[in-house]
Amino acid sequence: MDAMNSAGDLLSVAEDATIGPVLLSRGVEDGRHRLLALIAQPGDEAPRLTATAEGEDEAGGRARLLTTIAGRRLFAIAFSLPADRPGAYAVETQASGTRRFEVAPPARGALSIAYVSCNGREKGDGDRAGEERNALWTRLWGEHRESPFALLLQGGDQIYADEVLQAHPAFVAWSEAAHGEWGAIAFDETCRQAALRFYAERYLSVLSQEGTAELSARVPSVMMWDDHDIMDGWGSLPEAMLDSPVGRGLFAAARETFLLFQLGAEGPPPGIGLDPTGASLSLALRYPGLSILAPDLRSERRPHRVMGEAGWTAFERSLEETPPGDRVLVMSSVPGLGPRLSWVERLGDLALGGHRYEDDLRDQWQSRSHRAEWTRFLKALATFQEAGRGRVTLVSGEIHLATRARMRLKDGSDLEQFIASGISHPAPNGAYPMLLGLLARLGESPLPGRPIRMAPIPGRRTIYTAERNYLVLTRTGRDWSARWETEKGGPTPPVTF
Repeated sequence: MDAMNSAGDLLSVAEDATIGPVLLSRGVEDGRHRLLALIAQPGDEAPRLTATAEGEDEAGGRARLLTTIAGRRLFAIAFSLPADRPGAYAVETQASGTRRFEVAPPARGALSIAYVSCNGREKGDGDRAGEERNALWTRLWGEHRESPFALLLQGGDQIYADEVLQAHPAFVAWSEAAHGEWGAIAFDETCRQAALRFYAERYLSVLSQEGTAELSARVPSVMMWDDHDIMDGWGSLPEAMLDSPVGRGLFAAARETFLLFQLGAEGPPPGIGLDPTGASLSLALRYPGLSILAPDLRSERRPHRVMGEAGWTAFERSLEETPPGDRVLVMSSVPGLGPRLSWVERLGDLALGGHRYEDDLRDQWQSRSHRAEWTRFLKALATFQEAGRGRVTLVSGEIHLATRARMRLKDGSDLEQFIASGISHPAPNGAYPMLLGLLARLGESPLPGRPIRMAPIPGRRTIYTAERNYLVLTRTGRDWSARWETEKGGPTPPVTF
């Protein structure tokens, strides 16, 4: 975990550094928490893992080579721990020796889950001082040491890969090309290798950051990507860009590295991946009394579409297969409940020519381009809860602000939305939070008889809090609560849901 160079770019990584372990959750099955440890190392010797828990014999895990990339061999080691009591695992590598990590169980009545998003910034992420960039990661790591988290949900933009456009002359030319000229720029094998290396190095550097590295080794993550894991606005950009050779090539490289570093697989992960074709990378993970659903809102996205039929089939199937009575956490990378944006889009058409902010607005469920899909998404969740099948809570990031919302359902219950963003992205300044707050006060009702209302996080007056933040979800017995940790204001009072 001492992977960073002492000088130069914060995001540079020493060539001989071992990155990891990074612990990924695969859900609970037959009383066992299924886990995967990722380790990236320069040497040829495979790492070794042993798992231990009270009342059990020590068990080993076999390392499987996923790929060789960015000068390292990436190994995955599958193993399991009892879901109802603490366990630990030890990893032995040639470079780092043996290190031991304790893991909290996800199946006890008392459960603590952290949610983060937006881990970086668009330009110059490596130019920041480490203590500034990683301040909230360090705070989250300190909180874990006091009261361990059982899961870490990472809801999108785990890396900021926008600078991939500087990784090869063809990418520079593509990003600067005039409208309609994107298709004339080729994407050859040197382009592919440059893109893969850039994405892999960005993952390796981010995973080795202070706070992130310590948590990632001890708290199993569930991750779903968003646009910055590819590039800003991916899927909401003009179709001629998306379908050009460079556009397709960059997406393919981003997808390959997302699978490797966020899902620990070469394809949709067996058991939690919902679409075996890989057109959608949506996930469903099951724990006792809890389901975590993570629809993929990027793989099939187009300017006039959020998900294709593969994504919709996967998402609706994840709801259908949810055990009755489960608490359901839906990781929607962009907020599912929010203010009406069609007026802002019209203003953009008139005043800005519809270009400068078009992809940012089309990224949102509330865009006029996605109105029918937004209604379909909310109706699926509302129908599920109104039928008494389980209680649904949305968790989201993306907007670099903290807020919450609720949709009043026909049975009198509320469908809650908690937004926490970003863990390291700088908080926005200026009129952005104020404009969103004004729009939020107007209300919105995309589903008849089910109004949406935005609200401040506890202890704040304005609807949107412009501070870096993360979210903590806690279950005590059958009761759930949420609180935000904000950079300047500290922890909010808890709110039950």
